[in-house]
Amino acid sequence: MALILYRLLLPLYLGVALPGWVIKMGRRGGFGSGLLERFGWYRRAAEFEPCGAIHVHAVSVGEAMLALKLIDSWRRRDPGQSFVLAVATATGHQVALPREDERLRVVYQPVDLRICVRRYLDRFEPCRVVLVEGEMWPNLMVEAERRRIPVSLVNARMSPRSRRRYEKLASWVRPVFSRLDRVAVQEEEDAAIWQHLGVPEERVRCTGSLKFDPGDGPKPQPRPEFERMIERCRGGRPVVVAASTHAGEEPLIASAVAEAGGFPLVVPRHAERRASVKVMLEDAGFRVVLRSGFESPDGGGRVVLLVDSTGELRDWTAHADVVVIGKSFLAVGGQNPAEAIQAGKPLLFGPHMENFEPLAGRLVDMGAAWRVEDGGRLRKALVELLEGHRKPDPEIARKILQRHAGAVGRVIEWLEDELPHRWQD
Repeated sequence: MALILYRLLLPLYLGVALPGWVIKMGRRGGFGSGLLERFGWYRRAAEFEPCGAIHVHAVSVGEAMLALKLIDSWRRRDPGQSFVLAVATATGHQVALPREDERLRVVYQPVDLRICVRRYLDRFEPCRVVLVEGEMWPNLMVEAERRRIPVSLVNARMSPRSRRRYEKLASWVRPVFSRLDRVAVQEEEDAAIWQHLGVPEERVRCTGSLKFDPGDGPKPQPRPEFERMIERCRGGRPVVVAASTHAGEEPLIASAVAEAGGFPLVVPRHAERRASVKVMLEDAGFRVVLRSGFESPDGGGRVVLLVDSTGELRDWTAHADVVVIGKSFLAVGGQNPAEAIQAGKPLLFGPHMENFEPLAGRLVDMGAAWRVEDGGRLRKALVELLEGHRKPDPEIARKILQRHAGAVGRVIEWLEDELPHRWQD
């Protein structure tokens, strides 16, 4: 019944959401990038596709980067294995496409309509589908099971709100979730909810978080061109990076930074918001310098450097004296603090880090990060920190993050482990 309702309601939802989706894709540079792949139309001839590859599905930019991290490690272990990275957004596509080579194909994942899913599976014939984090696609999972293609979920997470919602709907979603071949969860306490939602106990394993595994991938590194931009703007003030900000947070954080005597460097979560962010910052009394088309500011006044690019946050973080995490003040959920921790930077965030618990709570409890309630308290905390009275301890933060070291390898081992398969006669 749940699947029937989903199949009836999904086309209606897509019809309502399509105009907004098209506008969003246009703003993010999606047109001309192959968006029709989402509906099963591809530019490349089918005979040149990598059939039998492992397919990794990611939605957002953050998930695409996690998927690349997983794929890179997997390829080092098995150089002959081919992969397809299927993304859902234009920004995710932009981040992933430069990494495409003879063993990695980057495509848009299909809209979860049966006709689109079938065209996708007919074309690529994947040997395995790996979903990253929390995206459930019922038609994909049903069709894959019909073809005996295992579907796994890695880095599985569930916010408290999602958990409450799924618990209420458990009897409806169990027929879908029970189709998962394996689930790799981030924390031991996460296993119970997936079992409650229908995944057998032997198919659930705690591996740690892909996001928080320092791994052997690239760490945040200073870039000379970034340093030159900062030096021309900051006027000798310490650099405070506002990382992955959401709507309305930019003037709030930048004002607190400036009033505390720091130089605000703002990196919005979505670069296509540059125009609205620029207007908000100017209305707050700032002279805005854009990372794109950079020009040195003349004269004095309050200056803010606005990074209106995608996929560079990691290395901007390396230039920070302090990092403030976005989506934690005026939105719910927070953003990933791992890059700031890996860069060894003092860390602050607002009251809303729900998507990164229990990590955020552990950081605060151990004095490795500060949680502040609003812009006024953020200013006071920054004054105390920038004047050197005390600060969060980056080394303790690194030790806390180290609990997840090796998570990528554990996920791969879990996926490669030969368990008795449920389709065997």
